Amino acid sequence: MSKVLIQFAHPTLSRSNIHKTLETYGRKVKGVTFNDLYEYYPDLYIDVEREQKLLLQHDVIIFQHPFYWYSSPPIIKQWQDLVLEYNWAYGPDGHALAGKKIFNAISCGGRKEAYKETGYNRFPVSQFLLPFNQTAHLCNMEYLPPFVVHDTYTMNNDHLKSYGEQYAHILSALVNNEINPEQYQHVEYLNELVPTVEILH
Repeated sequence: MSKVLIQFAHPTLSRSNIHKTLETYGRKVKGVTFNDLYEYYPDLYIDVEREQKLLLQHDVIIFQHPFYWYSSPPIIKQWQDLVLEYNWAYGPDGHALAGKKIFNAISCGGRKEAYKETGYNRFPVSQFLLPFNQTAHLCNMEYLPPFVVHDTYTMNNDHLKSYGEQYAHILSALVNNEINPEQYQHVEYLNELVPTVEILH
């Protein structure tokens, strides 16, 4: 069994149906800890000791957030700057996070077709997430493909439910060590693995 930590960041959660849905489904999965960064740190004053302790207690770290300007809300950058300390997370004596898995769970207003060379965003989501990928590499962590929800502005209740179930399936599979590198190294998004993982129980 693995312990999964969701580092959640949404400054206006009341306006986000998709993140409220993902939160609801994610909290139901046993073995998942939900850490709402804006709730704990509305003034952006991060408790570094608390956050490092949480990281040490978990095996899989997820940054769940809206895709703001091709990146994340500012509290995640603040969190990274303060928590991922030299000689703790990286550097010659920084091995605290080595071997842990990490990825982003994000929502995008644009359709998937917009994130192609011929689309209006010109690049795939994975390229916009390269700073997260490289940060994971620097900390000797294993960066997994993102879980992505596109086209959030036109989403109805059935779509919301479907993505909530997908997210719960992925989280449950991670807790139960049912996703291996042979599976996720060949997909663009973790969502693609849902048909191959066992149903949440």
